[in-house]
Amino acid sequence: MHCCFFEIRMILSRAKPASGEAVRRSAHSRRDIPSFETFLSRRDYTGAITLLEFNEATSSAADSQLWIAYCSFHLGNYKKAAKIYEQLRAGNEHLKDLNTYVACCYFYLGMYPEAAKMLLDSPHSPLKTRLSLHLAHKLADKHQSKEYEDKLNDSVEDQLCLASVHYLRAHYQEAIDIYKKVLLDNRDYLALNVYVALCYYKLDYYDVAQEVLQVYLSKYPDSATAINLKACNHFRFYKSTAEIAEMKQLIDKVFNNSHYGNDLIQHNTVVFRNGEGALQILPNLVDVIPEARLNLVIYYLRQNEVQECFELIKDLEPSVPQEYILKGIVNAVVGQEKNSQEYVKVAQHYFQLVGTSASECDTIPGRQCMASFYFLMRQFKDVLIYLNSIKTYFSNVDCFNFNYAQAQTATGHFKEAEEAFLAIRSERYRADFAYVSLLSYAYIMNKKSQLAWELYLKMEPSPDSFNLLQLIANACYTIGDFWYAAKAFDMLERLDPSPEHWEGKRGACCGTFQYIVADKLPKELLPEVIKILKNTVNSQVDQIIRVIKKWGKDNRVAY
Repeated sequence: MHCCFFEIRMILSRAKPASGEAVRRSAHSRRDIPSFETFLSRRDYTGAITLLEFNEATSSAADSQLWIAYCSFHLGNYKKAAKIYEQLRAGNEHLKDLNTYVACCYFYLGMYPEAAKMLLDSPHSPLKTRLSLHLAHKLADKHQSKEYEDKLNDSVEDQLCLASVHYLRAHYQEAIDIYKKVLLDNRDYLALNVYVALCYYKLDYYDVAQEVLQVYLSKYPDSATAINLKACNHFRFYKSTAEIAEMKQLIDKVFNNSHYGNDLIQHNTVVFRNGEGALQILPNLVDVIPEARLNLVIYYLRQNEVQECFELIKDLEPSVPQEYILKGIVNAVVGQEKNSQEYVKVAQHYFQLVGTSASECDTIPGRQCMASFYFLMRQFKDVLIYLNSIKTYFSNVDCFNFNYAQAQTATGHFKEAEEAFLAIRSERYRADFAYVSLLSYAYIMNKKSQLAWELYLKMEPSPDSFNLLQLIANACYTIGDFWYAAKAFDMLERLDPSPEHWEGKRGACCGTFQYIVADKLPKELLPEVIKILKNTVNSQVDQIIRVIKKWGKDNRVAY
């Protein structure tokens, strides 16, 4: 607003000589406009660019363009900055570092091979060394990474570069040590508190991260990076979307007029919204933000799109626990879908690596990995040792309860299995045949066969419903719940009149009759038993019915 007003008054002053009062007002307006240095100190790069473009006619074109590119870079508008630097390369041979600046822009645009090529013609400089180290890391060139790391010196810039590479390698404590050392000698480098907080966040110390972060936020409450990290802390620590809604409003306010961090904010917003908008945002960020690939894999896993998961992660060389875990999960799912032990063994390997590592063995993800490892080994007693140790953290998580219930069923703890199955709310899990069949089995073992029968009645005719009938028939017969065994075998015989099904029905009906005689079942069931027997064309049926009817007549049972 100040700049526009000042420009209009200058035009008017050319048309008509200014009075003394007008001159004084003009001078006063000129004093109201912050200097370029003031804009920079306030991190108001938009204001700085506006002032530069306004004053461009009275300043060196090259110097002005360099500063505009600098401000554009800090606004996150890397394309604009790169374009300016590229234009300045022609006719400004004295500006030796332009290639390096262009390479920096390419790096932030995710154009890593192009950035490396641009650096080939750049003069040697500390900035080139630092950028080369980051490029070597991005391009997974371990030999060059070591080479450029050895070239770093004790300058603040080089040490901060080393700390950032430690962070990217998931060496968070090493990064913290460097940041704290630099902070000891430079107390006014408040932004380093954000980096320290980010490392603590990655170590799952969300309360410590928030405490360190507050040092910076108290000075710069509108910092986009700090606000974003605060939002992530709240999301992880409180698991509350209400807190995130407040953070999102602040983030929107910060980013209205800036490109800086937009990709990061869009990515995190997808996470905050539990995957909403994932397909619109994440695919474009896969090669820009490392976590975008992982979160897209998680999204596809939730949608049960296994092949998409595998294609995304098959070429990823894991370097941090989250990558090992996710690659293990995808291989486990693919192995189960394809009934391939090859994929299952790969999954076991990844889970064991994380679960037995010194840094992860006592963490929640580490224990989940060991539980998964033993689950795939079908050693369910060991599975429960690990799952019981972290149960309090996942009492409302469907995936955890599903695995926990399966392990409890496999070890004969049917009461606990039933409770865990019934705690699951997701329709996806509840519709899974593994859920229905195992819950039915738990019901039967807990003397609730009627509930298992009701689960069958809700199913549409299918191979799964036939398999469930077989499970109910045999399990009920095994525990002596002959009435529901008789009903299930009767239905099986109608669908498949085989000798095995008739023999099962005959035994179940005779068992039911014995329970009625022993007063363990009501006499009113006798007509139902006879009705079931009459559904079979077999020479033995008439003799069995005569015996039952004679006992019923002697005991005054009405038919």
